[in-house]
Amino acid sequence: MLESLANSIFGFVLAIGILVTVHEFGHFWVARRLGVKVLRFSIGFGKPLLTWHRRNDDAEYVLAAIPLGGYVKMLDEREGEVPEEDAHRAFNRQPLWVRVAVVLAGPLFNLLFAVLLFWLVLVLGETGLKPIVGEVQPGTPAAQAGFTPGEEIQRINGRETPTWSQMLYHFASAAASGDAIVMDTRDRDQRIQYRKLAFDAIGDMAEVKNPLKALGITPEFPVLPAVIGKVLPGEPAEKAGLRPGDRILEVDGDPVKSWTQWVKIIRKKPLQPLLVKIERDGQVMDLELVPAAIDGADGKAIGRIGAANQPMPELWKPYRVEYSLGPLEAVPVAVTRTWDFSILTFKVMWRIVSGQASLKNLGGPITMADAAGSAVSAGLVSFVRLLAIISVSLGVFNLLPIPVLDGGHLLYFLIEAVRGKPPSEDFMLRGQQIGLALLLSLMVLVFYQDIARLAG
Repeated sequence: MLESLANSIFGFVLAIGILVTVHEFGHFWVARRLGVKVLRFSIGFGKPLLTWHRRNDDAEYVLAAIPLGGYVKMLDEREGEVPEEDAHRAFNRQPLWVRVAVVLAGPLFNLLFAVLLFWLVLVLGETGLKPIVGEVQPGTPAAQAGFTPGEEIQRINGRETPTWSQMLYHFASAAASGDAIVMDTRDRDQRIQYRKLAFDAIGDMAEVKNPLKALGITPEFPVLPAVIGKVLPGEPAEKAGLRPGDRILEVDGDPVKSWTQWVKIIRKKPLQPLLVKIERDGQVMDLELVPAAIDGADGKAIGRIGAANQPMPELWKPYRVEYSLGPLEAVPVAVTRTWDFSILTFKVMWRIVSGQASLKNLGGPITMADAAGSAVSAGLVSFVRLLAIISVSLGVFNLLPIPVLDGGHLLYFLIEAVRGKPPSEDFMLRGQQIGLALLLSLMVLVFYQDIARLAG
């Protein structure tokens, strides 16, 4: 528990720190290159924890206490008196195209950074499980579409799906865009099949805890034999005499064919004596086992014995796939992924605003911290992939035409370009107040959603 919490906090602070730095560096770098004087580059808000100046550089660099954002303060006559000799370097004195470039640079750097991160993931390689269909539940969307056990999902709407994660991403993308979902599959006889689903076949993706279960598909996994790999001290398995290497043959006279079947039996029999027939070193023997009772997810008691299965990596080899590309061929794929995620983010935001999608699609700092913690635990590639997705979301979100955000400033510049002069200061001030109120409302909403997820 403590390790998971530490990973979440570390992953969240690291992710936000990196992405905010990239975003603000975009504003900073372009402003400096186009002749705008930068007074401060701050990562974080609130009380400065660390402040420094570089040699021959009049900008102040700050690391502040609240790691939820950052800012670049530029010389501007609207914010105070400007020495005459520096007036030409003030942001408000710059041509419209310069101001647009400086404001646009932050979101653009986030999107370019996402391209770099996706490229890194593709070059390092992703490991996953092939999207092979196991069981298909009767009466479900998958059954109605004609799915049969053993089919491997090759493409969704023309996009390759080498792993289950890629399959779910392309499925969500098609569902969010309102497109029909066409899956190319290959059955056990190597015949190509086409399965078509409506975009809303399983309803709102945000309302669905397990999309595959909602589809009616169980992934095909190898059948793991019921062989004990680890026994925890003091638990029912040790008390009954089970040891690593024992193969479970029968329970109360019924054959046990897999570890999954064995787990189901144990979970259904809390505090009930079980006669277990095992094979150990070629000899068959009987043991009596009484599973302990613990609370399940629904509050009902389930059985537990304190034992884990024996790892058998060789059984997983036919199901695992490593997907990687060379440095050059990874470039267009990384660009495409960034574009796809950008469009998907815009579509999801629009569906939320227009009432076509649930507010549960929104996630706040707690959700992000939880995802970051899981990604840190899963390894470098998982964390880099998550960082790329958040970087896209941050870039797209900042382009929304809401005053206070970069998109709001760009909206003001568009009005200036049409009218031939900037909007009045009173108009912009009211816009900033409305934008701030919207952002505060959004923060309250995402925190509520985060807490609701934890409570649920």
